[in-house]
Amino acid sequence: MSDQHRPPVDTAVPLWRKTSFIILCGCLISLISFGLRSTYGLFNQPISDAQGWSREVFAFALAIQNLLWGLGQPVAGALADRFGPVRVLTLGGIFYGAGVALTAISSTPLSLSLTAGVLVGLGLSGASFSIVIAAFGKLVSEDKRSWAMGLATAAGSLGQLIFAPLGQAFISAYGWQVALFMLAGFACFIPMLARALKSDPKSQSLHNEPELPFRQAMGLAFGHKSYLLLIAGFFVCGFQVAFITVHFPAYLNDLGADPSLGAISIATIGLFNIIGAYSAGVLGGKNSKRALLSLLYISRSVVIALFLFLPPSPVVVLTFAAVMGLLWLSTVPLTSGLVAVMFGTRYLSTLFGVVFFSHQIGSFLGVWLGGVMFDKYGSYDAIWWISVALGLFSAIVHLPISEKRALAFEPVKA
Repeated sequence: MSDQHRPPVDTAVPLWRKTSFIILCGCLISLISFGLRSTYGLFNQPISDAQGWSREVFAFALAIQNLLWGLGQPVAGALADRFGPVRVLTLGGIFYGAGVALTAISSTPLSLSLTAGVLVGLGLSGASFSIVIAAFGKLVSEDKRSWAMGLATAAGSLGQLIFAPLGQAFISAYGWQVALFMLAGFACFIPMLARALKSDPKSQSLHNEPELPFRQAMGLAFGHKSYLLLIAGFFVCGFQVAFITVHFPAYLNDLGADPSLGAISIATIGLFNIIGAYSAGVLGGKNSKRALLSLLYISRSVVIALFLFLPPSPVVVLTFAAVMGLLWLSTVPLTSGLVAVMFGTRYLSTLFGVVFFSHQIGSFLGVWLGGVMFDKYGSYDAIWWISVALGLFSAIVHLPISEKRALAFEPVKA
C-alpha cells in the first residue's frame, strides 16, 4: 500500500490524555477509595471487643465519618470545579490514608471519632467516586457520559468485592491493628492516579453552557423543585447502604453465623453491584433516569421485607446480598446523570456534592441509629423496617422529577 493510501495515524493525543486511560485511572481511584471504606464494618466487633466499648461508640465514629464525608463533599466539589480534580483527589488521598492508619492506634472513643470519623470522612470527601464521576462528566463526551459514570460506580463495587475478603484475611492473619496499617497503604496510590484526571479545557464541553456566576447558579439550583426532590430521595440511599455496610456483619454474627459470612456477604454485594451499577449507567443513557430510580427504591423495600420474613440461612443471606448488590449503588450514575441533565457540567462537582451531602446525612443516621437501637433493644429489627418505609418514600419522591435542562442552564446557541 502506498503512503498516500495509508490511513493517518493519530499521534496528537498522548496516552495519558486518551479517554480510555482517564477512565481507567478514575475507576482505580474509585476502586481503592470505596473498597477501603467497605472494610470498616469488619472492624466493628474486633475493635469494640478489644477496647471494651459498646457498639454505639464505633457506630458513632463511622456516623461522623459519613457526615464529614457529606459535609466536605460540596466543598471538595466546589474546589474541583475551581481548581480541577487533581489537587482535591491528592489531598483527599493523604487524609484518607492517615485516617485509616491512625484508627489502629486510637485508644479512646474521642480519638476513634477523630481518626476513623473526621480524618477518613474528610479524606473520602476529596478522594471518593463523587469527584471522579464529576470529572468524567467534564472529560468524557456526552454520548459516553452515563456509561463512564456507571463504570466508575461499578469500579467502586469491584473495590468492595476485593477489599472485603482482603480485609478479613488481614484481620485473621495479623490482627485488626496491623490489618488497618496494611489497608492504609493502598490510599497512597490515589494521588498518583489522580494526575490522569487533570482538566483539559480542549476536552471540556463548557463552551456552550451559560456563564452563570457560582452564587447565582447555586441559588437557581436550590430554587429548582426537581433538584430538591432528588436531594430528598438520595438521603434514603445513604441511610440504607450505610446501615447494611456497617451493621450487617455484626447482625449475622448475632444470629450465630460464621464470621466469614459477613465478609462474604459484603463481597457478594460488591460483586453484583458491578453488574447493577454498570447496567444502570447503560440503561440511564437510553431510558428515563427518574423512572429507573423509582423502580430501584421500591425494589429495595420489597427485598428487605422478604429477607426479614425468611429464615436467615446462608443461602437466604447470600441471595439477599446478591439482589441488594444489583440495587446497591445503581442509584449513583442515575442520580449524577440527572444533575448533569438539569444543570449541565460546569458546576457538576458542586451540585452533585450537595446531593451527595443528603446521601451522607442519611448514612450518618443509618449507621448511628443502627448502633443506638441495637444497644436499646438488643436487635436491629426496627432499623430494618425504617429502611423499608424510606425506600417506599424515595420511590414516590422521584416520580414528579422533571428530566430536562433547567431554563437558566439551557445551552447557549452558537
